[in-house]
Amino acid sequence: MKPSDAYGLWAESYDLNENRTRDLEAVSIRNTLNKFRFDNCLEIGCGTGKNTPFLAEIAEEVTAADLSEKMLQKAEEKNISGNVGFMRFDAKGAWNFGGRKFDLITFSLVLEHIEDLDSVFAKAASVIAPGGYVYVGELHPFKQYTGTKARFESEEGTRVVECFDHHISDFTSAASANNFHIVMLNEYFDEEDRSGIPRIITILFRNNLINNDQRR
Repeated sequence: MKPSDAYGLWAESYDLNENRTRDLEAVSIRNTLNKFRFDNCLEIGCGTGKNTPFLAEIAEEVTAADLSEKMLQKAEEKNISGNVGFMRFDAKGAWNFGGRKFDLITFSLVLEHIEDLDSVFAKAASVIAPGGYVYVGELHPFKQYTGTKARFESEEGTRVVECFDHHISDFTSAASANNFHIVMLNEYFDEEDRSGIPRIITILFRNNLINNDQRR
C-alpha cells in the first residue's frame, strides 16, 4: 500500500496501537540528539508529532513536515510548542523552502518508504547549513531481511505499507556521495537484549562544509 494512502488510514490509531518500532525510535532520537542545540530543524515525517516536542526543545525553530494530511492534523491537535510550524511535504518531490538552510534535518522511519536514497541525500544537501546534521532513524536492515515491514490493522484487515530494503552501506554511500560524513552510528534492541536482532539503526551525519567558527 502506498505510504500516502496508508498513513492517512493509520493516522487515527497510530498513537494508540502497540508499536515497538515507533517507540524504540523515539528513544533513539532522544539519545542521539539530547546534547545538541540547533537554530532550526526540518523534521521529515513528523507523523502525529511523536518526536516533534523533543525537537522543539533542542531547536529554536522546527518545521515539521509529513506526507499525510491526516497525520499532520493529529500532530497539530496536540498543541505543540509555538516554535513549530507544520507543512505537508513529499520528500520525493521538490524541496522548496525559499532559500532557508537548516542546522538539523531528521528522518524518522521515513527512508524505508523511499527507494532512491541518493536523491534524498542530494536534496538534503541542498538545504543543509554548513556543518549541519542529518539524523536517520530507521528499521534496522537486519529486521528488513526477515520480512518485517510497517503494517497496521484496519477494518479491511492487515495493511502493509510499501517499503524498500536498504543496507547500511546504502545509507552511508548515499550520504558520502552528497558531502556528509558519519558522526555516530548506533543500534537499538528490544528490551536491550543484544543477543537478538537489532530493531532500530540510527546514524548521525554531518555536512562536510563547515564554517571556520564551527570547527572543533
